[in-house]
Formats: sequence, C-alpha cells, structure tokens
Amino acid sequence: MASCEFSGQMVRIDLRSETVSGYLRVGGSPQDVKLSPDGGTFFVANRFLPKRGASGVQLIDAGSFRLVGFTRTALDAHGLYVSRDTRDLYVTGRAGEAITVIDFATRRIVHVWHVRGTPDMGNVSPDGATLWVSSRYTSAVLAISTRTGRVIASIPAGVSPHGVCVWPQPGRYSTGHTGVMR
Repeated sequence: MASCEFSGQMVRIDLRSETVSGYLRVGGSPQDVKLSPDGGTFFVANRFLPKRGASGVQLIDAGSFRLVGFTRTALDAHGLYVSRDTRDLYVTGRAGEAITVIDFATRRIVHVWHVRGTPDMGNVSPDGATLWVSSRYTSAVLAISTRTGRVIASIPAGVSPHGVCVWPQPGRYSTGHTGVMR
C-alpha cells in the first residue's frame, strides 16, 4: 500500500507480480501509512480532507481495500509511529502543534500532547521512551516523552528539518520510510 499525496489516492501493489492491483480514492492529501499490529487495518495520515473540513487518520480494511473509518486528529496529520509495545499509534500534526495518540485496540484517541513546535517526521527510540520528531516550521528536532507527552528537548536544527533517523531500531529488515524495521 502506498499513498499518493497529490492525487488523493492509495495504491495497492501486488508484490509477487510487481503490478498495481487497485486504487482507492481517499481524497485530501494522504501521507504516512502503517498497518495495525493485527494486520487487519491500514492507518493513513491525511493532512486535510476538504469534505470533512478536518485532518486525521483514515482506516482502510486490509482485506477488502475499503475505507472503514476516520479519526479526527490535530491539524495537518502527517507522520505515524507505532509504540514499542504496539498498543499505541502516535500521529504528528504539524499545523495543530500536537501529537495525537490512538489506542490500536479501541481505535480511540487516548491522549493529545500539545507541543510547541510543528511535529513532522521521526521515530520512536529503541527503548520506546522517546518520540523524536522534526519540527519542520520551527527549525528544531523535538524529543517527546512517550510516558508524559512532554517535550524533553527542543534542539535547533537549521531551516525546515523534515526527517529524523533514529538508530538503531529493533528488527532485522527495513520495510521503508524512516527507520521502519521488522
């Protein structure tokens, strides 16, 4: 599954035949994509859905390739990061200056962490204690406690940092994007 940011579509790719096996129009500007720990649902960060007037996470059934839900998050949903215990999904919201935490089991928001910055892309530390994210429009990298949601550090990083590689990561093989390992 891949997001097509500028066409508002998701594309399903058959890895065996290396061909496109379907498109799903989700609208807006889909960004990051993660599969739920049980393998049944894709979570898609969508920066803005004009018909809803909102930003959030769309849920796509992995088997049927259909939209099955939507969770409104902080504005400008962009990055998705899975907690080390795989219970929570951290959703960065650049314009909303917040991290929305979604419980995978209930698919409900359990926390909204307001940060001074524009959280963008990053990853979770190997021990799971810190969410590291670039703060794109405030020229910094943020270290956020995954226990409290508080900013531990804001490190100046130059103009418009966009990605953060947190290394090493648990796992043996990279599955793409910013340090996603299995």
